[in-house]
Amino acid sequence: MWLIAVSVPLLSAVIIIVVSGRCCDKVSMLWHRALAWALRLVRGRVCVRSTHAFVFSECTHGKVDSVLETFDLYAETHPSLCIGPETGEVLDEVVRRVRPSQVLELGMHCGYTSVRLLRLLPPAGRLITVELDPLTAELGEEIILVAGFKHSQFQVLTSSSAEAIPTLRSFLEPDQKTSEGFNLVLMDHDPQQYLPDLLALEREELLCPSGCSILLISRKTRAEDLREILDHVRLRADRCSIKTELRSMVEISYQKESGNVECDNKI
Repeated sequence: MWLIAVSVPLLSAVIIIVVSGRCCDKVSMLWHRALAWALRLVRGRVCVRSTHAFVFSECTHGKVDSVLETFDLYAETHPSLCIGPETGEVLDEVVRRVRPSQVLELGMHCGYTSVRLLRLLPPAGRLITVELDPLTAELGEEIILVAGFKHSQFQVLTSSSAEAIPTLRSFLEPDQKTSEGFNLVLMDHDPQQYLPDLLALEREELLCPSGCSILLISRKTRAEDLREILDHVRLRADRCSIKTELRSMVEISYQKESGNVECDNKI
């Protein structure tokens, strides 16, 4: 109900502006974006509820592998927002190679990726995940707990990425090496926020200057949305370069200190 209460006034306002004939092109674009946002939110909430219900009831609580296998089982016969086992295995390879101690996840999608990340972190490792939708954040956090992880190992922030990023410094341990910043950042939220959030993370000095891998999830329906951030990366030859471009995940290796940086794209 709250979705209707929020979206209807917004869409009504856009319609009024369209009728007035002012700035038709820009308003038309705004209309399509608002409608797409409302539809994504509705579909996303339905998907999260059904995914959570299935995983919660069918998995073996306290068993990480069982939680992930149940997610994958659900995705075989139902629409799912999870990245899936193929992309998940690539993610695992990156985590094992980078061996991050502090990870930032933007976009939760019911906790599948959160669980996948947490199971590969060292004992002192920590995950901070940012999710805009309160329901998704709540259900995703429950799935993380079902998988057997404790609150001391992760933090869920219910906020937009733009609002959350300036506050993240306070979540980095001041007496640990992780105070240098995040070693790994996973972006799987709104692709239009990928570039602004990358710039914000750099501006706030939240990326580990000695090396940070930034993973961009590229779903088939929005692959073109990566063009802006990849064009930006190509211009940052002092800190970043792109080797290859494949379709499901792009890895950007950021390194401020040496000036010799690579971007590896993974399928």
